[in-house]
Amino acid sequence: MLYYSRILEKAILKTSNTFPVVLVTGPRQVGKTTLLTKMAEENRTIVSLDNPTIRSLAKEDPELFLQRYKPPVLIDEVQYAPELFIYIKIYVDKHKNNGDFWLTGSQAFQMMERVTESLAGRVGIIKLNGLSNSEITGTFHDEFKIDMDSLVERMHSSKAMDIMSFFDRIYNGSMPRLYENTEVSREQYFESYIETYITRDIKELTKVADETMFLNFIRGVAARTATNVNYTELAEEIGISSPTAKQWLSLLVTSGLVLLIQPFSNNALHRVIKTPRMYFMDTGICAYLTGWNSPEALERGAMNGAFFETWVVTEIYKSYTNVGKNPPLYFYRDSNNKEIDLLIYQNGTLYPIEIKKGTQPKNATKNFNVLKRFSDDKGGQKAAAGNGAVICLASDVVPIDRMNYYVPAWII
Repeated sequence: MLYYSRILEKAILKTSNTFPVVLVTGPRQVGKTTLLTKMAEENRTIVSLDNPTIRSLAKEDPELFLQRYKPPVLIDEVQYAPELFIYIKIYVDKHKNNGDFWLTGSQAFQMMERVTESLAGRVGIIKLNGLSNSEITGTFHDEFKIDMDSLVERMHSSKAMDIMSFFDRIYNGSMPRLYENTEVSREQYFESYIETYITRDIKELTKVADETMFLNFIRGVAARTATNVNYTELAEEIGISSPTAKQWLSLLVTSGLVLLIQPFSNNALHRVIKTPRMYFMDTGICAYLTGWNSPEALERGAMNGAFFETWVVTEIYKSYTNVGKNPPLYFYRDSNNKEIDLLIYQNGTLYPIEIKKGTQPKNATKNFNVLKRFSDDKGGQKAAAGNGAVICLASDVVPIDRMNYYVPAWII
């Protein structure tokens, strides 16, 4: 079975050298255990709380558990025994050794509350998502930036992809299992994934009484990937209340299935839409839930643009999380329907991005000029307008004008 090296390894090692506890969290089956097991030194004990006997010991006698599995230790699926956290705190306060505890956890709901309460200042929390395109191709790029030198360097080290290569990647998604073992049935894998997610992650940690209705809700969200959140429409379609729709979407976001991008606004822009934009983090699961049965059908279908945008946004998002950085991503839309798909906000500068399924889409930068208003804000959040990108199916990085470029999606 193949193993795909992860860009996040550097961030994990850096964090391990500066914190006594490292917690790698993220959605189910994105490779947390595989990654840390590969990285574990020869003298690091590896123990999984998936084992019911070991889990019982960790819950009933945490102190004895830590005597049996002494640091340096990797504790997998630590969310099953939150009783351990206070004893880990006592241990690290006494010994003060960086990197003593490596932890993984899939269910982020209650676990993160316990971690922040018990291990504040002692734990470095790192989020792992599914494989990025950069990891699948072995190019190992840093975070995505819009400057000519960076873009050209990416292009020279990346493998070109045609439109069907893109949609094959979009259709299969980013779960490591499907790339490490090509004999695995995609449909069976995603069916099992959703079933396990609902019956274990959601049912054990929340009060979702109707599993069928919750599955319909997930499908409804998948069908709306790359759109602004509308709780009323979601609620009416599924037959639930708007507060329930809001709560359930929060569950999908917290567990890493859905990404919300917030709108960027300041005092100068009174007409900016305030609702976030939602994206399904794994396009393969999204395609499965919405019923597309081949990459060709998906590429020709009515949702092809939404899936392409979702793939681009999540790839840019992962380019930041993979190097241990918080993604500085926003979008813009106002009441006049002027919209910019994505904004990277860094060092007081806004870098606009449009995402188009085409080779050289025309007039794609027409709304970038709205960013000039941000620099004129009096007393609000000022921001200069930086270089812009139209991420598309171009074959090369090509200037549109002095400030903006066509950027091939395959170099993200």
